[in-house]
Amino acid sequence: MSGRLDRDYFEELYAGSKDPWNFETSDYEREKYARTLEALGGRRFGRALEAGASIGVFTRMLAGRCDELLAVDVSAKAVAAARERLRGQSHVRVERRTLPEEMPEGPFDLIVASEVLYYFTREEMLAMLNGFENILAPGGVLLAVHWRRETRTYPLQGDEVHELLTAHTSLALTESVAEPDYRLDLFEDRG
Repeated sequence: MSGRLDRDYFEELYAGSKDPWNFETSDYEREKYARTLEALGGRRFGRALEAGASIGVFTRMLAGRCDELLAVDVSAKAVAAARERLRGQSHVRVERRTLPEEMPEGPFDLIVASEVLYYFTREEMLAMLNGFENILAPGGVLLAVHWRRETRTYPLQGDEVHELLTAHTSLALTESVAEPDYRLDLFEDRG
């Protein structure tokens, strides 16, 4: 696949299933979420952004580590489900946004891009990286996690995303985990 996956693609997925990737029940997701939180250590973040929050399963886990959390997704159906899941957590906002065009204003102490950057073409993914770097606070953290198995649906493969991130970021790669199913890279602003 060569083109970007657009809003209609995701709306169709959520029309067919309230949880198209089994975020609520998958052992893979549960293990990946635990490892993702572990990579953050015991740190607490003032302001965080989760790009591609979907139905908010990981958002709910991340919320306890943040004073303020903005979770965004391109799908209105996913945003509605995430808002319902996070109801009562006043420090969490869930918004429908198309990135990188509707990049929120920073600064953010933490940006999480989990299983989202391979939906973009190479050029758009690099625009996302540039946008993330522009809104990352001094000393901030960018955490990227992506599926490594081959897919014919997405414009990029997970390993391609992480190779592009590593080659094109000004941030320091401080942790990298390559499991058979996913890769996790933690980048920090040390400027």
